[in-house]
Amino acid sequence: MSKLADLIWKNAELLRGAFKENEYRKAILPFTILRRLDCVLQPTREAVLAKYDGIKEKGQDYQERVLTPVSGYPFFNTSKFTLPNIAENPDEVRDNLEAMINGFSQNVRDIFEKFGFTATLDKLAEKNRLYLVAQRFAETDLAPQKVTNHDMGQAFEELLRKFNDVSPAGEQYTPRDVIELMVTLLFNGDDDILSVPGVVRTMYDPTAGTGGILSVAEEHLSKFNDHATLKLFGQELEDETYAICKADMLIRGQDPANIENGDTLEIDKHFGKTFDYQAANPPYGVEWKPAEDAVKKEYTKGAAGRFGPGLPAIRDGQMLFSLHLLSKMQPVVAGKGGGRIGVVHNGSPLFTGDAGSGESEIRRHILEHDYLDCIVALPTDMFYNTNITTYLWFMTNRKPAKRKGKVLLIDASAMSTLMKKNLGKKRREFTPDCMERIAKAYADFQSMEWKENPKGKGGRVLKAKVFDREHFFYRKLTIERPLRMRFQATEHGLKILGYDTAFGKLPQEQKDLLSQAIQDMDVQASYMDADSFRETLHASATTVANAHGLTGKAAKLGAKSVELARKYLGTKDKNAEPTTNEKGDILTDSELRDAEYVPFNDDIEAYFEHEVRPHWPDAWINHDVKDAKDEKTGVVGTEINFNREFYVYTPPRSREAIAADIEAKELKFMELLRDIKGEVRP
Repeated sequence: MSKLADLIWKNAELLRGAFKENEYRKAILPFTILRRLDCVLQPTREAVLAKYDGIKEKGQDYQERVLTPVSGYPFFNTSKFTLPNIAENPDEVRDNLEAMINGFSQNVRDIFEKFGFTATLDKLAEKNRLYLVAQRFAETDLAPQKVTNHDMGQAFEELLRKFNDVSPAGEQYTPRDVIELMVTLLFNGDDDILSVPGVVRTMYDPTAGTGGILSVAEEHLSKFNDHATLKLFGQELEDETYAICKADMLIRGQDPANIENGDTLEIDKHFGKTFDYQAANPPYGVEWKPAEDAVKKEYTKGAAGRFGPGLPAIRDGQMLFSLHLLSKMQPVVAGKGGGRIGVVHNGSPLFTGDAGSGESEIRRHILEHDYLDCIVALPTDMFYNTNITTYLWFMTNRKPAKRKGKVLLIDASAMSTLMKKNLGKKRREFTPDCMERIAKAYADFQSMEWKENPKGKGGRVLKAKVFDREHFFYRKLTIERPLRMRFQATEHGLKILGYDTAFGKLPQEQKDLLSQAIQDMDVQASYMDADSFRETLHASATTVANAHGLTGKAAKLGAKSVELARKYLGTKDKNAEPTTNEKGDILTDSELRDAEYVPFNDDIEAYFEHEVRPHWPDAWINHDVKDAKDEKTGVVGTEINFNREFYVYTPPRSREAIAADIEAKELKFMELLRDIKGEVRP
């Protein structure tokens, strides 16, 4: 922890016994922000107050237009209070602090409101700690002349990390090493653009949290080019994390108005804006039910909306964030511009959803537009709240020539080291060497494998493979097989036929003719094909009609009557002939219907003859099931199966080796028994 962060952290000692450790942040973070802003505004405070005296009757918008140029910052304070002069009057600390906060411009008051700072002041006063805390912070010098925005930002981040170690809010905190890897790859290849003095770029995080991704990205670019500017934008749902993020932007000299509060899926509060870089760690497995109406409305807009390509299952909205990010990507105009995206996902977006599903269609949209650049598989145990495998997706609309139409998969699941001390479920971390090797694999863009200990077991392993984007497409063919039934005019079959509503709708003469024709058939006779059954049924009906003197339509069974008889007098029999309907078409057996997943560029007829026909000679492809977009046979699906692409077959041990192990275990067991009995070994 930096000296400054350590100094501020010591103020938390005043809360011991009065607050739980995971509640310290509710006081320390807003007081840190308050003191920093107090120090920043000090040089122009008198000028702002003088100007305010002449316009205090004006509206808030007017005051902001006039006072921000005077303060020199996108915020100001019109109260007469500072922390040092508040600390001089112990009896009125509570009221004076509230007056000081109310004197800030709305963008700063919003931060303290989201923190619930008034309630914190009340609790501090109740526990007799308010004056002590205010006094301690008043003594902490955070003036810009002594503490730069960069140093203040780093100290604030250290405080956040410290609080996240002991707070449930840490569950949504993305580890710095993961962010650094994501940012490194996000900026990779843009050295020429980002090295220009005075270059200005924008970055956006739709699930900003406490702003960790944004702040690390700014630091990364600053180290590369301290004359570059990265303007940061974000949106965050949770009030407290939103307040922290907005405060962090203030402390770093960013415009706090660029951080919005609200559900990104429900409403895009940066509507109409696009960005050069975007990065996010959206929640996994969280329902998008609260935003369902808004999301479906966007979906109906098609290409004009954010979610036109498809909707995932309601139980998990993380792929919606990917679509949102794509909608905010800087477009390419006249060969220039374009954007890059980095997003953290769990395994679900790789393979969830069959062909034609919302998830598959979203992947299809990403691949068809050649947005997907690279996916990196991270090790397990990298995050504070989960030990599952996670993946970094990188997307862009400005691929260089060698990467067009290609996708790079990097398996970095064995590229971490064990931490000295676990932090929640986080047991592993990236070292600088790990990140350097992964970044090199990304930049080289070629299939490779590196092992730290090539001749032995253990050690770090890094693998990369390059694929054509079509590799991840397939066609789902519907395979049909014939319905095979034998027919018999049984009393039971006639009885259940009578319960069918369609039978009840037949004209009475048809019902009578059908019933009598079935009753007059030989109950012992069995028909192995539908044609023989129908022929016998019609003959029986003719005999009945002649016996009763029926003529015209009343003397002949209609197609619906024959269909009902076939339906209720038939029993499945694999030895029967394929069953036909009354038009002579072979009927399909829905229970035998199956699907075949054919690689996208394979000939489907050749695949069928080679893979299906040898097993099911009577099967056929249902050509009526076509893809909605290309209208070709089979539904197009997409899947990115990391396990399959990097699977290495390990042959089972030989029987001899297994037998030798068993024999050795038996000998060991017998020796242990002799030791227990006190027997002397031979």
